[in-house]
Amino acid sequence: MTLAAPQQPVLDVRGLDIRLPAGGDRALAVQGASFSLQPGQTLCVVGESGSGKSMIANAIMGLLPRPQVEPVAGQILFDGVDLLSLNEDQLRELRGQRIGMVFQEPMTALNPVMRIGEQIAEVFDAHTSLSAGEKRQRILAALADVGLPDPELLIDSYPFRLSGGQRQRVMIACALVLEPRLLIADEPTTALDVTTQAQILKLMRELQQRRGTAVLFITHDFGVVSEIADQVVVMQTGVVVESGPAQDVLTRPQHPYTRKLIAAIPQGTARLAEREVDPLHVLQVQDLCKTYRTGGSLFKRGREVSAAQGVSFELRRGQTLGLVGESGSGKSTVGRCIVGLAPFDSGRILFKGRNLMSGAALRQQAQGKIQMVFQDPYASLNPRHRIGPTLAAGPIAQGVSREVAQARALELLQLVGLGPEAAERFPHEFSGGQRQRIGIARALAMEPELLVADEPVSALDVSVQAQVLKLFAEVRERFQLAMVFITHDLRVAGEMCDHIAVMQRGRIVEYGPTHEVLSRPQHAYTRTLIEAVPRLAQAA
Repeated sequence: MTLAAPQQPVLDVRGLDIRLPAGGDRALAVQGASFSLQPGQTLCVVGESGSGKSMIANAIMGLLPRPQVEPVAGQILFDGVDLLSLNEDQLRELRGQRIGMVFQEPMTALNPVMRIGEQIAEVFDAHTSLSAGEKRQRILAALADVGLPDPELLIDSYPFRLSGGQRQRVMIACALVLEPRLLIADEPTTALDVTTQAQILKLMRELQQRRGTAVLFITHDFGVVSEIADQVVVMQTGVVVESGPAQDVLTRPQHPYTRKLIAAIPQGTARLAEREVDPLHVLQVQDLCKTYRTGGSLFKRGREVSAAQGVSFELRRGQTLGLVGESGSGKSTVGRCIVGLAPFDSGRILFKGRNLMSGAALRQQAQGKIQMVFQDPYASLNPRHRIGPTLAAGPIAQGVSREVAQARALELLQLVGLGPEAAERFPHEFSGGQRQRIGIARALAMEPELLVADEPVSALDVSVQAQVLKLFAEVRERFQLAMVFITHDLRVAGEMCDHIAVMQRGRIVEYGPTHEVLSRPQHAYTRTLIEAVPRLAQAA
């Protein structure tokens, strides 16, 4: 009997070292990393922010900022060819056609002044010679494949008109459109709601079955790892500390760091009220309506989206309400209306019994007592301003003396676990989790009574997410804040919130105490969301 020859791996990383610039916290971003990926397999690289997992992805694509950061030892073999030996022109031939990549932050990867269709067309222009009509049909099919609504309208839209989840789906369509042999996905579902995440993971599995595509999937979510991984590589501070078949690593982790990451996964245990409810209504939202309209023309119909339809809920001092729903459900729009960043069409927003006006007038009436923590802290921080002046700017604008505001900024940095030395640094000098802590500190600088947090932990790895959620809980208890916590992750909502409002297409379809909504969901949509949450496989 003749044994079949072993299959050559699509990707074989051998003893890879990647050097960091002098003066960093360590000399090598990646040290001695080795793993291989077979055709049709999914290999998940897991680790905290700063573990080096994205560095490996960028090294494979030839996107490291050389010579400051560059591979100094080892090999990266793609179909037997060492990518580290190729020049830029040779790498450009591979990118998009044979190696595709989905980046973590779609808004920075998409060109804000180009229409969606034009950006996907660039992939075809670089590697094919299709006619304009053929390109358009392929682009429409790609947009439909990733579950985007109205491809005929979206193909001519700009990125800012799409939600975060929709932008990520566009990036995935870009990467998959030429059906590459190797797909590198760097946290591609981190900011997506659970149902969209399930669609994207299903799409990737289908591509693998159809084309034998190998997928290198970088993630911090062990629930996702449990659903899609064949092999798992766990990284800590640039070193592979554990690797092997997914079932073995997930159910019988050997390294303490792996066990720590698994323990940090939110369990979604419903939060039960442990104290008397404060009678003071901090926030009452009554029959709130908001519709977005984009202008049409003689030859093109406009687009109308009802982001909020008759939304009503209330919130008392010290309570947290979770607004949960898919991308495009309207939850972020409601949050923006509450803080005055978006005008609403009708309905009422009452803050401590006072009826607030719409839009910018609301911000003036609230006098800084309603604050927001944004989903992307880097985009909401001025890259040219040091952190200390950034935190002090709000109070100074409200009439607080510069000395008092600066002292308060140092106290807040201490409170969120960064220390006063952070005041002299710029936003780019911090990790994602640290920037989110700065976002919380900036909101607290105004001594608010209501905090609106819009997906504040969606882009963070699980251990940092656990730290930030703990910080939110401590801040809520210490300052007796009322919080509107917007999230797509029901596990996070279960741990953080007293009540949950589930939104679908601009309407609240279910509203009640957290333990009741999660344990006895009444609406079919809520049950769909709960079933779509990725869960860690249990040991046998």
